[in-house]
Amino acid sequence: MTDTFGATSTTEDVLRGISLEGKRILVTGVSAGLGVETARSLVEHGAQVAGAARDLKKAEAATADIRKAAAAGKGSFELIELDLANLKSVRACADGLLAKKKPFDIVIANAGVMATPFGHTVDGFETQFGTNHLGHFVFVNRIAGLIRAGGRLINLSSGGHRFSNVDLNDPNFERTPYDPFVAYGRSKTANILFAVAFDRRHRDHGVRAAAVHPGGIQTELGRYLEPSLLQKLVDQINAQRAAGDETPFQWKTISQGAATSVWAAVVASAEEIGGQYCENCHVGRIVPDDVTISMGSEGVRSYALDPDNAEALWKKSEELAGESF
Repeated sequence: MTDTFGATSTTEDVLRGISLEGKRILVTGVSAGLGVETARSLVEHGAQVAGAARDLKKAEAATADIRKAAAAGKGSFELIELDLANLKSVRACADGLLAKKKPFDIVIANAGVMATPFGHTVDGFETQFGTNHLGHFVFVNRIAGLIRAGGRLINLSSGGHRFSNVDLNDPNFERTPYDPFVAYGRSKTANILFAVAFDRRHRDHGVRAAAVHPGGIQTELGRYLEPSLLQKLVDQINAQRAAGDETPFQWKTISQGAATSVWAAVVASAEEIGGQYCENCHVGRIVPDDVTISMGSEGVRSYALDPDNAEALWKKSEELAGESF
């Protein structure tokens, strides 16, 4: 079943014939794009979805159709407030969920930012590393006890992890010249490494974790990119792909982009995706760090799946957050 899906598969393709009735799923970043489509597709198939967002007013507008579907009896949907760039908000949200004591079958850590100007979170961390990784690291670990045996954590990463490994000696660019894509790459590598380390810690009691790359999609994630810069990147990708006799780069639809998240969360076998990096609805192949990969092509760098690297990041993340898990 899982072998029949690929880059053009949509959420409806991968969920066809599947009932998620009775499944409780948490999705972060439900105010736009992939988060909204992920939540919509899950609710449409009967899931009870809790959607987390920083801006609840924006999320309410973005999820109006989801709430209509839920009211019509297709699962259920609720919104919760979560600002990943503020650890006080992260802890308050986690504490609220723990107080309710309602378990989850799946957590999809979808929210994120990309290629932001240099800046810091409320707690003083570089914006992309602090939001994309540290916010989710603290939040997911705090609610880990709510994930049922047989459950899963799905971290949204990106092929952009290939821009850079993590830099645990200078995570906030205090000594390194800031580059928005290097910072993005560090945070996306961290998302993969977090999944690797979380999977190792929780698989013995039946909870698995994986990272997914949704592909290239035109969503609000690219709001910090000038259109001319975005076109320049696409032109560079196509030049690389042409040199390797590959087909031109194609944007995915939002439904195609969310398909891998949904596939890894509820369709693929836990053993298949546990501790792995997934793309285009399959487990990605490891490409050695010294082998060139054209942008837009498949493949995960070995440093992003390295267990020692994952453990070092976990330790550093605890140190930065001031909290041990």
